[in-house]
Amino acid sequence: MINGKRVAVVMPAYNAERTLEQTVRELTDVVDIRILVDDSSKDNTAAVSCKLGVETFIHDANYGYGRNQQTCYREALKAGADIVVMVHPDYQYTPLLVPAMAGMVASGLYDMVLASRILGGGARTGGMPLYKYVSNRLLTAFQNLFLGVKLSEYHTGFRAFSRELLEALPLAENSDDFVFDNQMIAQAVMFGFKIGEISCPTKYFEEASSINFRRSVQYGLGVLATTMSFVAHRAGLRRLPRYDAAGRKVIQGYYSESAKRV
Repeated sequence: MINGKRVAVVMPAYNAERTLEQTVRELTDVVDIRILVDDSSKDNTAAVSCKLGVETFIHDANYGYGRNQQTCYREALKAGADIVVMVHPDYQYTPLLVPAMAGMVASGLYDMVLASRILGGGARTGGMPLYKYVSNRLLTAFQNLFLGVKLSEYHTGFRAFSRELLEALPLAENSDDFVFDNQMIAQAVMFGFKIGEISCPTKYFEEASSINFRRSVQYGLGVLATTMSFVAHRAGLRRLPRYDAAGRKVIQGYYSESAKRV
């Protein structure tokens, strides 16, 4: 708990058996709620999670990274979290930064905090492939131009959110795939939420999840489409539920039947 606010860590997981324990062991005492959603893994991710005392939910099918996050946030809000930090259980990002990120949200100065691999120059040092680094920089520059903000990167998977943001954004209108992350930032900008960043080291190794080149290209195209839809909606050229306050929220229980507590 920080400043009287309950902190939840949520972990969207798929085949994270080998790195999950190391991730959970680094979570500090400020974390009040620990939730893992297993997207129908083929390994023993859920069993390891239960053994570690993490509240565990299993999807009845492999619905995708975006849908996994929807379940994560819904269950964290149900559990009474005031601040929710998403941590990938593949140990690519250090959970030791959770208190700092949650503290930035608890201060009331930010509604969303992104752990940036670019700030401090840690991306390439940590082993980020050159093509990923170059595409990250180009896509980030493109989005900064059209979204009207200035972030060091939009593509980190380590993020903290206020309860108010998670309740307001129509997250159930987003993709079930990896571009969900990017759509969420665009929504936060559209709705006027305050976004902060913190420098974060990263590690690329065999067990760490990373999408292949083909999926990376698909993600990049999704980022471009997200940006253009943002511009079209803001200009009044096209109305999209994703950027509309009346769009579907995760707190409304969409897809709740797909996850069971174990």
